[in-house]
Amino acid sequence: MENQQERRQNFSKRLTQIELENRMILFSYTVVADFFEFQADHLFFMNATDSVGKEWIFVGKFHASDNVGNYVSISLPWFAAEKGLKRNDEITFTEIPQGNRPWKNFKVVINRKIRLFGQDIWGELMV
Repeated sequence: MENQQERRQNFSKRLTQIELENRMILFSYTVVADFFEFQADHLFFMNATDSVGKEWIFVGKFHASDNVGNYVSISLPWFAAEKGLKRNDEITFTEIPQGNRPWKNFKVVINRKIRLFGQDIWGELMV
């Protein structure tokens, strides 16, 4: 039997009010470790395509903190404004394999919870 470690293909997070106000999402480095090699204070770029086919470039930064550990911030000011993101929307980045290219490409999906006939339903935001 082969011992293969399964690699994650996506990472996601529900947005907080503070993240929306700052137009930036924060991830613990452990959440994104399968996708990016940690380099304190370095920037990285993410190419992403949304649900309607529009392409976006997100800028991220690696942070090292004695208090909270290593984390990543991803800036999304134009994306947040155009999509009308709200608190508790869930943003998911799914990697699109690109072979040995030095950059990462992702599909980005926003899910929003609505209440319909007394039931909570999650649906993809198609804007």
